Amino acid sequence: MTNSIKKAGTGVALVAAFALGGAAVAGAVQSNSNSPAAATGTTAQQGNGRGDRPQETALTGDTAAKVRAAALAKAPGGTVERVETDGEGNAAYEAHITKADGSRITVYVDKQFNVVKVDEGR
Repeated sequence: MTNSIKKAGTGVALVAAFALGGAAVAGAVQSNSNSPAAATGTTAQQGNGRGDRPQETALTGDTAAKVRAAALAKAPGGTVERVETDGEGNAAYEAHITKADGSRITVYVDKQFNVVKVDEGR
């Protein structure tokens, strides 16, 4: 009888350990679901390391293509990292670009797809 009590106690302990481990994993997954990398859809909080950027929406389709083209005209050979609405009020849209020399710029584009401003080092 002692062996069956030990086995039952061990079984209960194992079930409790698995339950606690599962709860810890679920909590970790939930706490990471708000990170930009885990964001789903087209709207995500974009961070600049200071946490003071307003919410911006990723561009898609024809608008995204036109903003990319306008921005790349200012940085030939560059790579567009992302295009999005501009939440800071500089223009309607912005494109984040890594230039061919490795430097980074933000190109601001109005609703008519004209470049209105270029910020170096962003």
